[in-house]
Amino acid sequence: MDEVSASRTALAASLMRAVHTRCDPVRILDDPWGDRFITSSALQALEQFAASSREGAAGDAEEGDLQTTVDAIMRTNPGYANVVLRGRYTEDALEQSISAGIRQYVLIGAGFDSYALRRSAAAAALEIFEVDHPATQALKRQRLDDFGAGTDARLHFVAADLGEESLDTALSRTAFDFDAPAFFSWLGVTMYLPRAANEATLDSVARCGAAGSRLVFSYIDSALFGGQAGEDGQAFSELQESVARMGEPFVCGFEPGALNRDLKARGLLLEEDVSDTQLASRYDPAGENRLGVSDKSRLAMVRIADSAN
Repeated sequence: MDEVSASRTALAASLMRAVHTRCDPVRILDDPWGDRFITSSALQALEQFAASSREGAAGDAEEGDLQTTVDAIMRTNPGYANVVLRGRYTEDALEQSISAGIRQYVLIGAGFDSYALRRSAAAAALEIFEVDHPATQALKRQRLDDFGAGTDARLHFVAADLGEESLDTALSRTAFDFDAPAFFSWLGVTMYLPRAANEATLDSVARCGAAGSRLVFSYIDSALFGGQAGEDGQAFSELQESVARMGEPFVCGFEPGALNRDLKARGLLLEEDVSDTQLASRYDPAGENRLGVSDKSRLAMVRIADSAN
């Protein structure tokens, strides 16, 4: 297995979800599986980074306690709040869709998501399609085998490079029902793709989803690329440098004011567009977790108006 080919930002997001579960006073998202996808080599590299960064790590890490230091570094990462908040928001929206009768869940860029493992009762009502790059998905499946996690027949792994083929083409190889509504999530992906690739994926979702389907996707405000970041500028620069060092630089954002128009042209209706700041007020109103939230990091919930199949 070539671990280097797997998405490092996806591994970091998995660890962040686990750190939140273990460390934050208000549990917004419960993910005890997140740690288990991290390979020993990846953890070793992170520990080495933690050791060299001990003085800069926030929190109360004690000398010699590398795990505490690693946790502190994760919690002070500018992307930490979004990872936690987008997971909770998406699963709340998914729960509402299940109540409305939707029985298909498609995770675009699934990474090391553990919904099928930790929400097994809810997942039993769904056909779940995890779509991701073959290298990342191969590592995830290997890790599932390593720690003996059985997978249900309703969980479908769809190895696909969406830069080379469309989502609807990838799903056509599976048991996905194009005539039935579905819930789509697309988290932590759009900022790493060029504009044309993002637009192609939105078009593909519109073709895949029957009327009534929903999509939740995360994005960053394009103002961050144009020097109009305001108070978010420094945090964004730090995050941008961090992901670039991982070999996965930010390349694209969306303009919130134009989002409804852009989606509507694709048969997609914007139902809600919220910032991390708004979501933190919703899920942690007293601010006990002290999340470093941003108005420029956002989530959009979209409904598919008409089937384009």
